[in-house]
Amino acid sequence: MRVHTNPAPVTVAPDTQLADVVFADDRANGDIILFQRRTAGGWRPVTARQFAADVRSLAAGFLAAGIQPGDRVALLAATSYEWTLLDYALWTVAALPVPIYETSSAEQVRWVLEDAGPVAVVVEHDSHRRLVEDVAEGLSRPPRVWQIDGGGLDRLREDGRDVDDAQLRERRRAVSADDLATIIYTSGTTGRPKGCMLSHGNLLHEARVAIDSLEQIFGRHASTLLFLPLAHVFARVIQVACVERGVCLAHNADRARLTEDLAALRPSFLLAVPRVFERVHNTAQQRARAQGRGRIFDWAERTAVAYSQALDDGRPGWRLRLAHRLADRLVYRRLRAALGGRVRYAISGGAPLGTRLGHFFRGIGITVLEGYGLTETSAAATVNLPHALKIGTVGPPLPGVGVRIADDGEILVKGPIVFQGYWRNEQVTRQSLTADGWLRTGDVGALDENGFLTISGRKKEIIVTAGGKNLAPEPLEDHLRTHPLISQAVVVGDRRPYTAALITLDAGALTSWKRANGKPEQAGPADLRDDPDLLATLQAAVDAANTSVSRAESIRRFRILPGDLTEQNGYLTPTLKVKRALIHKDFAADIEELYR
Repeated sequence: MRVHTNPAPVTVAPDTQLADVVFADDRANGDIILFQRRTAGGWRPVTARQFAADVRSLAAGFLAAGIQPGDRVALLAATSYEWTLLDYALWTVAALPVPIYETSSAEQVRWVLEDAGPVAVVVEHDSHRRLVEDVAEGLSRPPRVWQIDGGGLDRLREDGRDVDDAQLRERRRAVSADDLATIIYTSGTTGRPKGCMLSHGNLLHEARVAIDSLEQIFGRHASTLLFLPLAHVFARVIQVACVERGVCLAHNADRARLTEDLAALRPSFLLAVPRVFERVHNTAQQRARAQGRGRIFDWAERTAVAYSQALDDGRPGWRLRLAHRLADRLVYRRLRAALGGRVRYAISGGAPLGTRLGHFFRGIGITVLEGYGLTETSAAATVNLPHALKIGTVGPPLPGVGVRIADDGEILVKGPIVFQGYWRNEQVTRQSLTADGWLRTGDVGALDENGFLTISGRKKEIIVTAGGKNLAPEPLEDHLRTHPLISQAVVVGDRRPYTAALITLDAGALTSWKRANGKPEQAGPADLRDDPDLLATLQAAVDAANTSVSRAESIRRFRILPGDLTEQNGYLTPTLKVKRALIHKDFAADIEELYR
């Protein structure tokens, strides 16, 4: 059994809570720009002084509306300045924000409302309001609803005009670091989502050690554009870290405007899930091939990977450095410009990034710091650091965090970032935490001699073939998704004679492929699933993925599914994780076909 723990350089005082920083003298009266806020006339800066005033007026409204300490208030909205404002206003009055993904189904929304029992819900627009009102009809105590774009927040501010600062200060100061700050529901790859109870201390410790450990990122003049859903713990912690450190934060809820916003705001760092980095790479590759520059891009990609690998082995040779400079002029500058031109670091979490993709991005001048964590660990438990980086791993434990590998390979985590348990679910809480406070993550991995953690996969998702070979599907799936034609891949083979895969196609890449290969424009994946040219192209991708595993683990057959796996059709979670059980159920016939 291997254990690794890093000492903690930061502490969280027992009488501290998340909203304190907003009202600190150097903040509440400060002119530092904390936010860039989207308005009808474009982006508008928001100072620390203005943010404190916005938080105070909204918190006063909540207090006037009767929100009590410990009351749950659900938030159903897109990533926006208003979400951040609501979080801090609710923390000011000792209430608990309960985030709901805006893409949630009616059944998921009803479950959160039923389980968390919020006294109120803040929604963004009419469709959200109708959804909440519809699912709340059968509840014993339907929550009150405030609508952001319907003037609900303005009315709250008006109602709170007579609340004095002393009342707000008394409410805020009654909260301690051990008190609950939020209940975040897991995205739910299997079964109903569970409400993770995170305290003010959990989130503050996570944010403060991130600031201390990632000083190159959270430095002076740092800024970021947040486009991940704030219902997810990863985005939530970055929000807290930015407010704590005074890093300028902007929000994007419209992916169609992301490129435009990146060019306008020019952030210094980004955070994203691996699928975003895959799409950046694949889109650039597709565009290059459509313009007849595919060979140049492929050469530049090989050069970037080789250059990054050479950095690990010492110093790249003069020929590689020369090739890298040329590739930078021809390809890499354009890729960096697409992300605003200032990004030098990005933080990735939520799923494995893949070694080749990590080397590719570092090779083009953007170091992706991959980390690992769960909602139950307040986001990251481990993370690669600029000065302690090992691509292909998820880094060493954060300061103050212990990581242990159990005898069966399961990763266990302990420290001030570990949650207080599942809301109203003591039985599962007891199953998840050992008697001495270690969290059973359900993931399988290994620690090297320097404390860097490598993830093999989910304990429950390990495939055991009929021949007794154990296989983690995620590394193979990650490798397959690096091919521009492949949108998703699901490796199967549990109790089967060999490993196989279900593959879905990327719509944009398929259009380009059809044009280049003389296929009918109207042909879809279902029409082309037996096309010999397409099968040959995908077989090459499968062969490349198989080079990363042994013969016994390699994919012997694959099958193209007629449509993609998306969040909208229910096969992916809001954090883009595959719902394997549902896919195995709905595509059972396709899986059987692989073993005929």
